[in-house]
Amino acid sequence: MRIATWNVNSIRARSARVVDWLVREDIDVLAMQEIKCKPEQFPSDIFEEAGYELAIHGLSQWNGVAFASRHPMTDVATSFPGMPGFLKGQEGPGLPLEARALGVTVNDLRLWSLYVPNGRALDDPHYAYKLDWLAKLDEHTREELAANPDLALALMGDWNVAPLDSDVGDPTLVPGVSTHISPPERAAFEAFAAAGLTDPVRPLVPEGFTYWDYKQLRFPRNEGLRIDFILGSPAFTGLVTDASIHRNERKGDAPSDHVPVVVDLTLDDEDDDRPMIF
Repeated sequence: MRIATWNVNSIRARSARVVDWLVREDIDVLAMQEIKCKPEQFPSDIFEEAGYELAIHGLSQWNGVAFASRHPMTDVATSFPGMPGFLKGQEGPGLPLEARALGVTVNDLRLWSLYVPNGRALDDPHYAYKLDWLAKLDEHTREELAANPDLALALMGDWNVAPLDSDVGDPTLVPGVSTHISPPERAAFEAFAAAGLTDPVRPLVPEGFTYWDYKQLRFPRNEGLRIDFILGSPAFTGLVTDASIHRNERKGDAPSDHVPVVVDLTLDDEDDDRPMIF
């Protein structure tokens, strides 16, 4: 089974490109972020004609997450327990939840498509929201794995954190000034390792960015960031046989500023005889 995550940066603008890639790369399940539409606005027909069913969570022209899958999806959840909300100028509990998390179960795999808050600036309320959001996700993950240690769980998406210095090629990110690289953000990301999750892509693809800003020729200069990740539980990571970052999807007409991250899994009931993807 081939599973991927991709911040598509507006699915209505890129549906044909995404579906073409899904079919060409033989993707079974795709987690999408920043779909930027409500479910009724999602271009469902082109996905369904290609053999994919959809789970969609979008509330407005901002944020939004979705799954496209060749296999049935069950146990759909549009938030995780304790997930905080956000409303500019307000604090405290009970704030509206944004469309940033979507969980599904596919063939006994528990998969989440996640669009972690950006943070905006170190002194912005959105930064505190980001850290709280990650902390609550970490808390839920620990509880879920404690209750079911054998769960094949994957948290996939745009984490808006570059955990290592080698993940940063964009010269505009400055330590002590910029989000995405601050010690609290990196600590929040690292906490998932303590919770038992690992990145199965990094050992197989140690170098490579997943995002390049549209401005200042960032992509031709390879001034990008590695901020899109698949973090898996031991049961999930143990199924991974290969991984890849599809850099070429940043090329061509009207690309997303992110590219897909892919893992190949061998499940007990399938033979994986596909060629290696480099």
